[in-house]
Amino acid sequence: MSQFDGGRDFLAVASIGIPTRETATALRGDIDLWATARRDPQDYDGMIARTRAHYARLVGVTPDRVAAGSQTSVLTSIVAGAVPEGAEVLCVDGDFSSIVFPFMQRPGVRVRHVAIDELAEAITDDTWLVAFSLVQSATGVVADATAIAAAASAHGAFTLCDTTQAAGVHPVDAAQFDVTVCHAYKWLCAPRGVAFMTVGADIDPFLTPLQAGWFAGESVWASCYGPVMNLAADARRFDVSPAWPAWPGAETAIRFFADLDIEEVWSYAAGLGDALCDAVGIPQQHQAIVTWADPDRADLDRLVAAGIRASGRAGRLRAAFHLWNDEEDVANVVAALGR
Repeated sequence: MSQFDGGRDFLAVASIGIPTRETATALRGDIDLWATARRDPQDYDGMIARTRAHYARLVGVTPDRVAAGSQTSVLTSIVAGAVPEGAEVLCVDGDFSSIVFPFMQRPGVRVRHVAIDELAEAITDDTWLVAFSLVQSATGVVADATAIAAAASAHGAFTLCDTTQAAGVHPVDAAQFDVTVCHAYKWLCAPRGVAFMTVGADIDPFLTPLQAGWFAGESVWASCYGPVMNLAADARRFDVSPAWPAWPGAETAIRFFADLDIEEVWSYAAGLGDALCDAVGIPQQHQAIVTWADPDRADLDRLVAAGIRASGRAGRLRAAFHLWNDEEDVANVVAALGR
């Protein structure tokens, strides 16, 4: 796409996205203002508020349900802190550690792991929370979110969905889940250090803003000092103090994707994925992230030697397609592999 300066032979968006031209311009402009002593911290307030609203529009919730943070593990820890002693948290075997480790380190919490395609049926009345990624990082597999959410509701369990590998390429309906977390530096092409959490009404009373700081205050700039604490009444009370230089780029990036038809984006990216599957002789996966077994990294090394950026995870080669890719990228992979 014309919005991106690079992208040819870049199949590593599952690891890191590429900024749009507008995002790169915004970041350079912010550095120039900072370097010439023309930046005030309060300049970022409007950017963060607008970005929160763009993200809310992208995932189908209202801005008051969106908290802003910096890392998914930090936001997940808020949920981990709410799990009652002795309760079960159901996770996916091989899921990304940021939505697993915060629960595993909680004394007295029972963490159970099952395969992604068994998740819905594995939920029981003993399950307090189901935590999973909408798109699995290692394999690109898309979870059956509708079935999982329905099963959780039937058993009275809460849901936590990580949309880091989905938002920006796959449609996300955050209202389906009690909590979602998302880091924006991959498919949303924002700078690293910008993450979001959506909080549903049912789970909200169970969550405590353990990491509350000045930015979680109802009036941010009147919350810099104790002993009086007056936190925001909505999801902003879970906000983490922002990494300011990341937000000018995040605002343009999130707005860009919120304005797109994400169904079309998914159809395009997954279509390229299926074209690659056909070309290398493996079953179509109907995913934007195409993976196959590559335990010795031989295929990945061939791509790297040909100047193609991909990644390897959990003994598999991972080729990820986004808006800047086209059929030429598919052909280049096939040529590099010699197939």
